[in-house]
Amino acid sequence: MRSLSATLTLATLFASHVALAQSRPDTPRSTTPRPDTLRAPGLTAPVEILTDAFGIAHIYAQNEPDLFFAQGYNAARDRLFQFELWRRQATGTVAELLGAREVERDIGARLFMFRGDMTRELAHYHPRGDLIVHAFVRGVNAYIAEARRTPATLPIEFRLLGTLPEPWTPEVVISRHAGLLANVRDELDYGRAVHAIGAQAVARLQNFTPRAPRLALDSAIDGALLSRDILARYNAFRRPIEFTPSDIISASDRADAGAFEALALAARATDREAERNERRDIGSNNWVIAGSRTATGWPLLANDPHRAIAAPSLRYWAHLVAPGWNVIGGGEPTIPGISIGHNEYGAWGLTIFGTDAEDLYVYTTNPANPREYRYRDGWERMRDVIDTIRVKGERPRIVTHRFTRHGPVVFEDEATRTAYAVRAAWMDVGGAPYLASLRMNQARSWDEFLAACVYSHIPAENMIWADRAGNIGWQAVGIAPVRNAWDGLVPVPGDGRYEWDGYLPMLQRPGSANPPSGYLATANANLTDPFTYPHMNSIGFLWADPFRQARVNEVLASGRKHTMADMIALQHDVTSLPARALVPLLRHVRSANAEVEAARRRLLTWNQQLDAESVEAGIYVAWERRLLRDLSALMIPRAARPALSSLGMSRTIDFLLTPPPELAAEAGASATPIAGRDSFVVRAFERAYADLREQLGADTSRWQYGQAAYKHALIRHPLSNAVAPTLRATLDVGPAPRGGNAYTVLAAGAGNNQTAGASFRLFVDTQDWDRALGMNVPGQSGNPASPHYRDLFTMWARNDAFPVYYSRDRIEQSATRREIVMPR
Repeated sequence: MRSLSATLTLATLFASHVALAQSRPDTPRSTTPRPDTLRAPGLTAPVEILTDAFGIAHIYAQNEPDLFFAQGYNAARDRLFQFELWRRQATGTVAELLGAREVERDIGARLFMFRGDMTRELAHYHPRGDLIVHAFVRGVNAYIAEARRTPATLPIEFRLLGTLPEPWTPEVVISRHAGLLANVRDELDYGRAVHAIGAQAVARLQNFTPRAPRLALDSAIDGALLSRDILARYNAFRRPIEFTPSDIISASDRADAGAFEALALAARATDREAERNERRDIGSNNWVIAGSRTATGWPLLANDPHRAIAAPSLRYWAHLVAPGWNVIGGGEPTIPGISIGHNEYGAWGLTIFGTDAEDLYVYTTNPANPREYRYRDGWERMRDVIDTIRVKGERPRIVTHRFTRHGPVVFEDEATRTAYAVRAAWMDVGGAPYLASLRMNQARSWDEFLAACVYSHIPAENMIWADRAGNIGWQAVGIAPVRNAWDGLVPVPGDGRYEWDGYLPMLQRPGSANPPSGYLATANANLTDPFTYPHMNSIGFLWADPFRQARVNEVLASGRKHTMADMIALQHDVTSLPARALVPLLRHVRSANAEVEAARRRLLTWNQQLDAESVEAGIYVAWERRLLRDLSALMIPRAARPALSSLGMSRTIDFLLTPPPELAAEAGASATPIAGRDSFVVRAFERAYADLREQLGADTSRWQYGQAAYKHALIRHPLSNAVAPTLRATLDVGPAPRGGNAYTVLAAGAGNNQTAGASFRLFVDTQDWDRALGMNVPGQSGNPASPHYRDLFTMWARNDAFPVYYSRDRIEQSATRREIVMPR
């Protein structure tokens, strides 16, 4: 991709192609394939499924239970192995499959599973949530039963692991294990850093917004004890499953031990980098534009949520049609309904809104009874739950889960008389990620959409809306504890002095409708004014850097009348706002190395676009990474580095534009901070140049940014590292060159391999639902043998999108498969 204007040209051509395809209303219905007939026990009436060329299933049912039965049936058919991994992680039964190394994961999963009233839980997500979820589960189980009867037809992963899919329950659907949850891990790290260097020093090194938080540790907490692996069980159930060659049944299908170790080490390094960069890489963009700012006079909506890019894809498109339902879009395949999409009346999308819904409590335990902890003026007893973990190749293990009044106990130390528990708002009723979208799916107006938003607890999101009545709106959602005594960024005593004062009513969170600007945009940056917003004790302090947000606002506020082609171009924009701030620092410095000096001069005339084909982009990104890494090493004291790994880009730019005293030493004992900054900038540039020579060779013409040896997308299957190379090639997808990075609207992540970003995209023109466009990489199917497993990857890598048809006529014309699912 070359630039915004180049992308606009490509997008315009693509939009013209789509328009041409849509301009043929006389296309005969006979183009629809002859129907296949299937039978599924549990249906009450026939259901029709039309699948289009991009793998989207358009499901037509005669009643609500059959609609969600069919959604579950079809999603399980497309994503069966993904469903099985989800079930095992949700139920804490991974050790049954993979043995003793997964026992800690299973303990963590069961420790944090929902143990409340399932009737209240399901009713939270929809007035008929119980009916919908049970119907979805019956559909999933109908397909699982069908697949188990013919094991030879199962996806290859089941053969490789020697296992079969097992039935689901509603408890699997409402699992919280894969949610975007925050921020107990940050809380522990900040507590460790405050103990090491003090609260003021930590605040100076981190970009907390919209105001400075209270970071001091309570005097009752021994900060030295925070260095222990307190969150091991929490982290165990949250991390991805890692398969090894020993998990593969046939020796001929296994990876060589040496190759596996090399791949596993690289994958772990990537995972650690991704965890460090999580707030940069996991986010989203969305915006809505009023008709007053569009070429057609109708509102436009665009959304590209940024999550892990995986095979199979995290999200799954579906179109659900039945009396009372006509909704199309994407969501996680393992839950009913549509998280991001549109119905006949309006469209909606989401991005993450920074909210702290977790706290780490520290207890003093009773020297006479370690199962009791100090609470106010007395001792309270922990609640015990006895459980059995089945382990492959071993006898079952009997474990005890312990709970305080605040939540699961994650660590105990009788020697120091301490215990630690996590309080998580998502463990309350309504904490299943995205499931409350069911209410949004039937919204007919902005007011009805707002009413549905009240039930959306997890994750915390910026919800946007655009409708055919001309309205646009934004509402922050998510369950937000009210903390009156502290700001939630460090561990606190669990003795009763730090209690939540309930939850903030949802519609008291920030929001706006039909603003004078004519547009609303969110990109995970802070949008809350600390001087006017009255509920700052319920707003988080950890936000994405503001660069994506600023670039989107810059384009949308340009004054032009926007089109769908503009929306595609903006989602794929690779303008680097950090480069605008950093490259001028090279203007008045020099390098003694002639080759480095030539590279410096190249950047001074560069257009600051992180195009895949650009050598200048490759040079800049290497330098940007060096600046971030080297300045973090200079500014963060050694004692705090295990907890604070990076300054972040905003703080890096702040320190370079306003050099602190620490930079003066870079140019000598008597140098000024400005001279030290200039020396530091040159030295970092020289090191970046050396990094590129080592990585890509001496020929600078081969230093283009997007390539397999530099910025690329290689999507790895969960079994990839464990299997032989020939199998790995059938499971993995890519590589393909990429542009952009973590700070561009085209959010391509901070590392060389893009492991997170926009795997799913949506563009909606409310004038005509048939003009919607979408993306889902690498494809709709999770079965490597399916033509829809990787068919969208090339299109995604080209920054394209496919038409998402809504009307029955268009769907009939584009269908490649037609099925009638009959009751048995």
